[in-house]
Amino acid sequence: MNRTKGDEEEYWNSSKFKAFTFDDEDDELSQLKESKRAVNSLRDFVDDEDDDDLERVSWSGEPVGSISWSIKETAGNSGSSQEGREQLKSRNSFSTYTQLPKPTSTYSLSSFFRGRTRPGSFQSLSDALSDAPAKSYAPELGRPKGEYRDYSNDWSPSDTVRRLRKGKVCSLERFRSLQDKLQLLEEAVSMHDGNVITAVLIFLKRTLSKEILFRELEVRQVALRHLIHFLKEIGDQKLLLDLLRFLDRTEELALSHYREHLNIQDPEKRKEFLKTCVGLPFSAEDSAHIQDHYTLLERQIIIEANDRHLESAGQTEIFRKHPRKASILNMPLVTTLFYSCFYHYTEAEGTFSSPVNLKKTFKIPDKQYVLTALAARAKLRAWHDVDALFTTKNWLGYTKKRAPIGFHRVVEILHKNSAPVQILQEYVNLVEDVDTKLNLATKFKCHDVVIDTCRDLKDRQQLLAYRSKVDKGSAEEEKIDAILNSSQIRWKN
Repeated sequence: MNRTKGDEEEYWNSSKFKAFTFDDEDDELSQLKESKRAVNSLRDFVDDEDDDDLERVSWSGEPVGSISWSIKETAGNSGSSQEGREQLKSRNSFSTYTQLPKPTSTYSLSSFFRGRTRPGSFQSLSDALSDAPAKSYAPELGRPKGEYRDYSNDWSPSDTVRRLRKGKVCSLERFRSLQDKLQLLEEAVSMHDGNVITAVLIFLKRTLSKEILFRELEVRQVALRHLIHFLKEIGDQKLLLDLLRFLDRTEELALSHYREHLNIQDPEKRKEFLKTCVGLPFSAEDSAHIQDHYTLLERQIIIEANDRHLESAGQTEIFRKHPRKASILNMPLVTTLFYSCFYHYTEAEGTFSSPVNLKKTFKIPDKQYVLTALAARAKLRAWHDVDALFTTKNWLGYTKKRAPIGFHRVVEILHKNSAPVQILQEYVNLVEDVDTKLNLATKFKCHDVVIDTCRDLKDRQQLLAYRSKVDKGSAEEEKIDAILNSSQIRWKN
């Protein structure tokens, strides 16, 4: 499509669309919308087939694509970017508000018709028009120095300890020299806060060698106690043993080594470990306990193996009537004695499972033995064994009942295991204290004991009060009436 210069000027002057001008002071939004409509209409007006015949010019009047146009475009872009950098520097350096000059236009006429911008060189027309004529920039004010200290960890040992005490996150990695670390520990100890001391000790444990750490803590007893407690809590036995060995605390070292048996589950391995603990430098009393522990576990292993075989065979009556509920391994001595009195009460003294053998081997006191045996035999309702447990003979052959634990406790255990009233009355009568006897007899409804005791005390009022508690027409009521009507008794009241 060829046109003369005159035709083109006529076209521009007679167009029904109103072109956008920067000098317009009308409403910018309406002008912008009208300009966009004009651009879109011009795009439809110019056909793709005739696009190549249309000569494109820039705002400067140079044909787009010519050598002179390219040179000017390149120079304009460089100047614009250089001017932008200078503006950025001036914005950061000025202490008052400054107004930046409006950048020079870099619109391409071809971009105007195409409705798009060239990347890196041209802005869109709408973006340019949306900018205000001038912008004011506030200077970036510096923050107080105290705010930067939170991020730079520029804290002294005392400040660090105070922050830790308040529960704030604070890195200790900046304390690298031994002197700084020890000063940090001293500040933590002076605060008397166990959590802070432990936190600092964890840091020292990780960053110092064992030799240096132990040497410095030896003269700082507060921190040393905290470290020992911390190592026990986390179960670091290796470092704890090294520390105690360094401090020459032999007995405490032996106890810490002995405590490791709790982590061994296999009975045979635990027995072998306990055997190694026997020769450690314990006190005399502790050495006896360690020896008893080893001997007890050895016995338990033998008893467990034998009873498991008897139970599986099903030929022993006691295991058929009362199957075992748990293994005897690793049980306390009293539990083992109860087990032995329950399943092996009648065995000879020479066997490992005999209760008498256990009593002699581990020197169990008479009170503990009687109390445990009574509970086991009463649970089986073996009243003959209970009676034999308290029957003794003197050198003349006379028998007498004696209870190291007191007959009042015997009565309570028998009642707990549902002993018959006749047996309860027999042992209630053996209680020496009268008031205790009356209280137990009344509590467990041993009527004959209460009636006979009131008669012996010649306490008519108490006997009359008890008469109201028995059943009407019962043998106990008849017995009370017979005693009350007796003329041979001289009542106190």
